[in-house]
Amino acid sequence: MKAKNIMFQLTPKAEVTYLFDDDTIGEALEKFKEKRYSSVPIVCRQTGTYMGTITEGDILWELCTHKAGDFEDTCAQRVCNVKRYRDNEPVDVDTNMEDLVAKVSNQNFVPVIDSMNCFIGIVTRRAVIAYLKEHQGQ
Repeated sequence: MKAKNIMFQLTPKAEVTYLFDDDTIGEALEKFKEKRYSSVPIVCRQTGTYMGTITEGDILWELCTHKAGDFEDTCAQRVCNVKRYRDNEPVDVDTNMEDLVAKVSNQNFVPVIDSMNCFIGIVTRRAVIAYLKEHQGQ
């Protein structure tokens, strides 16, 4: 298989559901409910840099660690303060498809960053599988 730049598989930031670092847990819950995603990237509102990936499980654990009456207080906390189990490792925009395959096998999506660590979009596992199927045997 000939190496191909991942830009052909990129879902640009404008089309990606993500959270800003200063969004609240309540806002995160609304996005998860609306989009039915189990994880989304976190982006710094000030700089545009990729900060990590928050999952439904991360939020559930955060809610479980607070007393029963503190639901509203917990929902008002910022997502950047939630302890995350694991962040999806990003790749540089110049990464080729071969290098992406191993990473996407462990993640639903791979965040893509530029040379300044700014979040520019994601490559989904589905896009990589479609690419591999299309280029099988080449």
